[in-house]
Amino acid sequence: MAHHKAGGSSRNGRDSAGRRLGVKLFGGEEARGGNIIIRQRGTKFYPGSGVDMGRDHTIFAVTEGTVKFRETHGRTYVSVETEEKKAAGSK
Repeated sequence: MAHHKAGGSSRNGRDSAGRRLGVKLFGGEEARGGNIIIRQRGTKFYPGSGVDMGRDHTIFAVTEGTVKFRETHGRTYVSVETEEKKAAGSK
C-alpha cells in the first residue's frame, strides 16, 4: 500500500475571498435608481447630486441618468445627472 510520511502542519493556507470593491459604473454610463456605482472602504469617493451613500460607504444612484465624476478641493464627487439637468445646463 502507498503511504505518505508525516509532513507536519502547514502554517500558510489561509486566504480570504476578494471583496469585489471598485467602480461598477463609470463616467458617462447610464444609471437607474438603486444601481450601485462604487463599492469602497472608507470615503475615497463622495456622493454628489442624485446619489446617496450606504452604511458601508457604497455609493448608489437614487435617480435615473448619467454618471458623472468631478474633482473639487481634493475630493472626487460622484453624481447622476438627469436628462432635465443636462438640457437646462446646455441653454
